[in-house]
Amino acid sequence: MPTRREFVHRDKLLPFILLVCCFAAWGVVATMTDPLVQVFSTVFSMSTLQASLVQFAYYGAYFLLALPAAFINQRYSYKTGVLVGLGLAIVGALLFYPASLAMTYSLFLLALFTLAGGLAILETSANPFVISMGPEGNATRRLNLAQAFNPVGTNIGVLLAATLILPNLHAASSAERAAMSQAELLAIRSGELQAVMLPYVGFAFVLLAIWIGIALTRMPTQEKTEAPAAQSGHDGFPAVFKRLMRNTHYRWGIVALFFYIAAQTCTWTFTIQYAQQTTGADHATAGYYLQYSMIVFLVARFVATWAMGYVRPSILLALLGATATGLCFYAAFAPGLSGVWALVAVSACLSLMFPTIYGIALMGLGEDAKFAAGGLVMTLLGGALMPMVQGAAIDAFGAATSFVVTGVCFLPVVAYGLFHLSTSKAGLFAFRSSARQVAEAL
Repeated sequence: MPTRREFVHRDKLLPFILLVCCFAAWGVVATMTDPLVQVFSTVFSMSTLQASLVQFAYYGAYFLLALPAAFINQRYSYKTGVLVGLGLAIVGALLFYPASLAMTYSLFLLALFTLAGGLAILETSANPFVISMGPEGNATRRLNLAQAFNPVGTNIGVLLAATLILPNLHAASSAERAAMSQAELLAIRSGELQAVMLPYVGFAFVLLAIWIGIALTRMPTQEKTEAPAAQSGHDGFPAVFKRLMRNTHYRWGIVALFFYIAAQTCTWTFTIQYAQQTTGADHATAGYYLQYSMIVFLVARFVATWAMGYVRPSILLALLGATATGLCFYAAFAPGLSGVWALVAVSACLSLMFPTIYGIALMGLGEDAKFAAGGLVMTLLGGALMPMVQGAAIDAFGAATSFVVTGVCFLPVVAYGLFHLSTSKAGLFAFRSSARQVAEAL
């Protein structure tokens, strides 16, 4: 029998390590995709709003495929969901090759949609799988630890974009491209899109290696939690849905996660445009600010995981959400180099938000967590919709002012932290027990 001292059940340590690789993997793709809004805006001479369809395709796939992933997990297992997700992501990454040959924007969107659909299934399966791998008392912190390796991937993704994609963009403006001959324009565009294709196709083979590793590893039987919902997890989707909608922490968790994803996507997608418009930086230099953001995100994730041993996650969530709001408004109303660094600092606030909201929302759901996880991943629709809103704001008012949109998106995150703090049965003294559990686990 597992003890409260265990952070991860002993028989699940190797599967946990393999899942950590998945967390890093989708981090690579997510941040390698963020600069594509600026890339396609340049390559195809389109508006920021049109180019924001990149994020609509990417996060729209999460919305559409998260619930089917939940059914896969319910019918089969988390391992099956992970393997199906990795397989579909591999297909999507390989589709970048024919898209680069056709040089058609719509084919790139299809490749992104397929890739993101696979990652949606992967993420819907991996997050609750990690939560199930140890005692519920430290589930949120365990998920934060696994998610701490996601920034390792995000840093790699930004580095790949900064070294393989952005430097290969031609310096010609939209007006200069319009004056070129068709043959000259196609030659430039071909080189740029080949640079986009290379890291994605290469990454397909990395995903394949992870797929093989997980397929060959024996995964222990998923254990039932002691929550009451575990006894009724097979009642069918309508009954599960009704129970979930009666759970206020889950219901408001969906709202908070929607706006968190919106804020994160807007921050990382438009940092490059902000740096270019407010400081005059070129594509490559502006890309390095995004790299700095990922480094801050990586370090802050580990610091936040440690801090949760001493401060309640909901307190940290509310404080960092309020700080992120202030930084975004500063960037909006004080454009320039200091505003760029304010956006870099926002990534420190982002570090703990997703796993903390996710862990709180799934707390005590038992078998219902399999469907609940799908609902939470569907909130990535925020990353599809809000970048289009901010893209329209950039076209109308400029990159600096547009970050008011991002700042407002952080407010529901603050509210959720305060809501959980005020409604938790354990009250303000719960973090002391949590700290003791963490100390024992370490």
